[in-house]
Amino acid sequence: MGHSDADVLLHAVTDALLGAAALGDIGEMFPNTDAANRGRDSGEMLTLAAKSVRAAGYEIANLDCIVFAERPKLLPYKLVLRQSLAKLLGLDVGQVSVKAKTGEAVGPIGREEAIQAECIVLLSSENNPA
Repeated sequence: MGHSDADVLLHAVTDALLGAAALGDIGEMFPNTDAANRGRDSGEMLTLAAKSVRAAGYEIANLDCIVFAERPKLLPYKLVLRQSLAKLLGLDVGQVSVKAKTGEAVGPIGREEAIQAECIVLLSSENNPA
């Protein structure tokens, strides 16, 4: 459940990008109080955030993500996820990593009550070297 389409991975990547460039977070850029964001495509949100990061003088060097989910098993989809993220961000697939972890039947992830994603992005800039 979410205000936008609530794509867990794309929201985590969007937050990582905005945070790395000190541009706030997804809730500031796309507030749930704005009706325009109801059901909004998370891929569009990510693309707009990446555009803002680049406008601030940064380039995306690489992206590393972990998706925590008991189901579905993501191993068969990891390459597709990497390719999709690379396309959305205008990156080479070699700059994007996606890992998948389960909860081993422990906690909200393991009980299939939640899915979580964590992402780290490295930005570079001539004015702000990484």
